Amino acid sequence: MALSPSATTVVKSQHTTAGRVSIRAVPDEDIGREAMIGRALAIAMIQTVFVATAHAACPAVPDRSDRSDRIAAIYERLQAAPSESEGRRINNELWAIWTEAPDAFAQSLLNEGMARRESYDFEGAIAQFDALIAYCPDYAEGWNQRAFVHFLRSDHALALADLEKALSLDPDHTGAMSGQALALLSLGRTLAGQAMLREAVALNPWLPERGYLIPTDDE
Repeated sequence: MALSPSATTVVKSQHTTAGRVSIRAVPDEDIGREAMIGRALAIAMIQTVFVATAHAACPAVPDRSDRSDRIAAIYERLQAAPSESEGRRINNELWAIWTEAPDAFAQSLLNEGMARRESYDFEGAIAQFDALIAYCPDYAEGWNQRAFVHFLRSDHALALADLEKALSLDPDHTGAMSGQALALLSLGRTLAGQAMLREAVALNPWLPERGYLIPTDDE
C-alpha cells in the first residue's frame, strides 16, 4: 500500500460483517514525517498479518524423525570433510532442508523476509517473519530467521528468545545453535556462549562462527 507524499495518515481498522478487516487512511496534517513513516511500516505489518490469517492453517511441520536420518548423514559428512570449501558445500544441504517451508504460502513469507533482510529492510523482514511465525508457529526456521534480524539490529535479548524457541523445535539446528552462542556472547554470558558454540562445532566443525571459540588448556 503506497501512501501519498502530500499527506500524512492515521491508520484505522474496521471489522466488516464478513469478519474481515479493512484498513483505510485518514488525513492528519498535524502528524510529523517520522510518525508518517512509522505508521506506513505499521500498515505493512498489519496487512502482512491479515494476509497470513486469511489463509488456511499451516500444514503440520514434518516430524523430525522423518528427516533425522538425512540430517545425521550430512553431519557425518561434515565431520569428515577434508576442507572448508567442501564443508561449506555440504553445509548448504542443511540450509536447503531448514529453509524448506511447510507450504507455498509459508515459503513466500520466508523468502520475502530473507530478501528484505538482505536489502537491510529490517522492519519489513520482521513483518514477514512475524507473519510466518503466526501462520506456522511450529516451523523452527521462522523463529531462527527473525532472531537473525534481531541480532543484526543488536537486539540480542530478543534474538536469544527466538533462538531458544527455534532450538526447542529443532534441537540439532547448528545455525540456530551458533546464533544462540553469539547472542549469549554479546550479552556477556561467555561461559554459556562458549559451551553452546562447542556443541555446535562438535556437529559441524566447519561453522564460520568457530572463530569465536576460546581455546581451552587441552586444545
